[in-house]
Amino acid sequence: MTEYYPIFLKLKDKLCLVIGGGRVAERKVLSLLKCGAKVKVISPELTPKLKDLFEKGEIIWEKRPYKKGDLERAFLVIAATNDPVVQEEVFKEAEEKNIPCNVVDKPEYCSFIVPSTIERGELVIAISTSGASPALARRLREFLETTFGKEYEIYLSLMRRIREKILKMELSSEEKEEKLQRLALSPLPIYLKYGDFELIKTILEKEGFSELISDFFSSDKASKDT
Repeated sequence: MTEYYPIFLKLKDKLCLVIGGGRVAERKVLSLLKCGAKVKVISPELTPKLKDLFEKGEIIWEKRPYKKGDLERAFLVIAATNDPVVQEEVFKEAEEKNIPCNVVDKPEYCSFIVPSTIERGELVIAISTSGASPALARRLREFLETTFGKEYEIYLSLMRRIREKILKMELSSEEKEEKLQRLALSPLPIYLKYGDFELIKTILEKEGFSELISDFFSSDKASKDT
């Protein structure tokens, strides 16, 4: 039985601390920035990419080694350093301050772990083996990447628009839920994958969303042009 609780954290404008300035730290910083976090890096040196981010004002950099007290006001911390002393000290300070902490490749020093993920627009699938086998998590991710293709990005964008319209309809809660479930179980993703746009039009017209067809096709065309 896993000790971890699956959760998605909203990091926008939250101070996230990364200890270390190497390649692994770079990957962690980029993933945090993608979520809108305010990222501070503490490290004597940075990779060229991290230096570029610092020079552009996208991250905060304190050019020095970690010292106790650095975690003050941090929302979470990631230690991406090979120094075992620093790894332990960061974890201990995080525990004292009740700050979520991840020490890369050291599950015994982690109060949270970062799952392997697949992203298709608003669809995010997280895969974790609770630290037992990151290699298996990667294999599962590769399998799911072929199952959930790029068509799901368009599909989720369409479903968001449909859901917004259904919730405004003068229908009972049961009728709204039935309509949402019917569309969620429809073959729309398959039709998107193979470009069966006439069949997509048929479903949208049948369900009363013909006004979305022009928006949908323009969005689909734009996604293909990029």
